[in-house]
Amino acid sequence: MLDWSARIAEAELGEALPRRWAHSQGVAQRAAEVRRLVERDADLLAAAAILHDVGYAPRLAVTGFHPLDGARFLRDEHGAGKRLTRLVANHSFALLEAEERGLCEELATEFPLLDDPLLVDALVYCDMTTTPAGDRTTADRRIAEIVGRYDADSAVGRFVRRAAPEIFAAVERVEAALAAQPK
Repeated sequence: MLDWSARIAEAELGEALPRRWAHSQGVAQRAAEVRRLVERDADLLAAAAILHDVGYAPRLAVTGFHPLDGARFLRDEHGAGKRLTRLVANHSFALLEAEERGLCEELATEFPLLDDPLLVDALVYCDMTTTPAGDRTTADRRIAEIVGRYDADSAVGRFVRRAAPEIFAAVERVEAALAAQPK
């Protein structure tokens, strides 16, 4: 699954959005580092990590909301499984941003949130501890970077302010789970 997902992500993002591709590769690296937390779903986490931002690809941007556009693309063009598309659609508390964009019902109906809190948190952790260039960062710095990149009154600006406490909590839960595991 990882080779397939990496090929798709690179094909859609590599040339068109190289910085987004670098971020996706970094998120996939974080997924490899936390795979022991979600052993049976490690490949699923890795695939979601590399594909989570595929909806930013210009040819896929139908609604302009990348989690929804990416999940629809994976489902409709590649027949991706429900768990993968639901992770991509809901990564990093996307439902809160969907509310800002008037797409909440569409997202929740087509791609309900997975009932697997640790897996969902692991993807949030991977995304929110990776810079746009693909380097490791803290969730505090990542949130500050996003806030600095978007207008405070934009959908993303409003979303990030609303989601920050949830993002920090998810990152803390993953860090605690990692610390509790034997090395």
